[in-house]
Amino acid sequence: MNDTRLYHNPRCSKSRGALELLRERGIEPLVIAYLDNPPSATELRDLLGTLGLPARDLLRTGEDEHAALGLADESLPESALIDAMVQHPRLIERPIFVHGGRAVIGRPPERVLELLD
Repeated sequence: MNDTRLYHNPRCSKSRGALELLRERGIEPLVIAYLDNPPSATELRDLLGTLGLPARDLLRTGEDEHAALGLADESLPESALIDAMVQHPRLIERPIFVHGGRAVIGRPPERVLELLD
């Protein structure tokens, strides 16, 4: 898989901002429209490992699916949270930039620049 990639939602201003910052610096990542092509559970686990985060920290808690699926329940295992994100990719925080074997959530968008040092 391309080592420089951006999990992107073109309708998200933060995601658009991160992509613009990268392009201004001559970086053209593989853009993954994760809402159209959600990562598999294995890909998501790998991504979480690269981010160094538990699945709960990648969840968008404001999405309707978060409440409807009862994902605020702290007793849910990682596997349940990952399965929910695979089935409902809107739950995945964005944008996520991967570069040089590291990854960061681009919120604020300027965080993507941390990986370019």
